[in-house]
Amino acid sequence: MSRLKEKYNDEVVKAMMQKFGYKNIMQVPRLEKVVVNIGVGEAIQNSKTLDAAVGDLEIITGQRPVITIAKKSIATFKLREGMKIGCKVTLRGRMMYDFVDKLYSIALPRVRDFRGVSPKSFDGRGNYSIGIKEQLIFPEIEYDKIDKVRGMDIIFVTTAQTDEEARELLRLLGMPFQAA
Repeated sequence: MSRLKEKYNDEVVKAMMQKFGYKNIMQVPRLEKVVVNIGVGEAIQNSKTLDAAVGDLEIITGQRPVITIAKKSIATFKLREGMKIGCKVTLRGRMMYDFVDKLYSIALPRVRDFRGVSPKSFDGRGNYSIGIKEQLIFPEIEYDKIDKVRGMDIIFVTTAQTDEEARELLRLLGMPFQAA
């Protein structure tokens, strides 16, 4: 069992039950899944860039990405319905907790001038998203082997009903939020 999952089972559940007054342990919000997405706009002209993004995402998450396709055509972007425009990975279970632990303890502290993540990026339903500007913050990525610096979106999907519950859950799991 991963270190973060053990922490959730021990400390987080007790702290959440005490703070929010849950009567049952099943009411305590938990991290359901983490979705990591890379949008590759230049894949319209050059399909090799999508292959490089898929390789980077697979190395970072340890799981094979799914290629995302355009749902509709947009003439100004020269985009047609069905074109390959990105890749994503949905992490659950042990892989999710291992990735989140690596993100909190290794990757985010490597961001230049890092002062914490924004506490405002919640969607109103208890889900949190964070944008990363470069994949180089992950230790698996070798600087010499990348063709282009790419950013990614990481979405934390929780079972929390409110943003306050989700913020507390992520804070207890180790999310480095900015001081307000």
